[in-house]
Amino acid sequence: MPRYALLILPAFNRVYGESSVRLTKSELAVFSDRALGQAVLDSEETVIGGVPYVTFETPDPLSQPDISLLSNLSSVYAIFGVEGELLRPLTMESLDRLSSDLITIQKYAGKTNEHFTKLLLNVTVLAGGKGLGERLSVFDPLCGRGTTLNQALMYGYDAYGIDVDGKDFEAYSGFVKTWLRNKRLKHTAETVPVRRERALVGKRLNVTFGLSKESVKAGDVQHLTVVNADTLRSREFFKPRSFDVLVTDAPYGVQHGSKGGTGLSRSPLELLRKAVPVWAELLRPDGAMGIAWNTYGGKSAELAEILRAAGLEVLDYPDFEHWVDQAIVRDIIVARKPA
Repeated sequence: MPRYALLILPAFNRVYGESSVRLTKSELAVFSDRALGQAVLDSEETVIGGVPYVTFETPDPLSQPDISLLSNLSSVYAIFGVEGELLRPLTMESLDRLSSDLITIQKYAGKTNEHFTKLLLNVTVLAGGKGLGERLSVFDPLCGRGTTLNQALMYGYDAYGIDVDGKDFEAYSGFVKTWLRNKRLKHTAETVPVRRERALVGKRLNVTFGLSKESVKAGDVQHLTVVNADTLRSREFFKPRSFDVLVTDAPYGVQHGSKGGTGLSRSPLELLRKAVPVWAELLRPDGAMGIAWNTYGGKSAELAEILRAAGLEVLDYPDFEHWVDQAIVRDIIVARKPA
């Protein structure tokens, strides 16, 4: 049977790097089940020339569309066909259409690892009714400084977010506007107040951009909208059934996410019990919701019950749990909204 090897990207974060091979195997299994034209068999870690690879077999040779799909695995640097003791490089075709510094240039305390953000987006998109390469609308209801939004934009998707932290909103708004100017992309970007019955309830960043003047004239543009407001009020800013995919990195037991009337919530499950029903209304039928959370703040079964109570079907996505630090063991749960 044909055999292949995935060269793993070196991770800037040492701890995440130690989990990257296992997480790649789990991500590859999702691609196999939900996207590729044939099954991935016998995936394993293999050291070649002193460097770790993920190797696997397939019943028949991979097609170029399948190789293109695998080019978007979150921690993959190169794909090879294994021919005896030799590796033959295969042509990668990533969906990324923007400069990678959109993802990497921002540095701040608490930023989610970019490789993990991509993994979470990938496996959530594959749970829904549309393919990874289709035009999608992605919503992050706890968007912080926009790592998830930026990865969605990289893929050519439209990105939407909401976050209660005013400093994060201002920092991300300033970054996006500066980045678009520096890249000389044709765009419009404005920050406007949002009022309800004359009362200020939030601020909204609205961005529209295209890769060239010609694409803008042809209507080939992407949209980015970010609202500075409480995530529990998301329905006040976005219409029901607006998004194909909802992806978020939930609070890790620190102050973050929602004011909730009595100060910011410290419990991810406390927040998610209130927020998931609101978020579920914003998903289109056959859309998918992916949540990363700290397992010290709640068990998988508890979070699954919250998702099911909101009318979602929880998928069996095993072995994404990994250690982040002494206070955080992160995992992923993905659910689908019935068509």
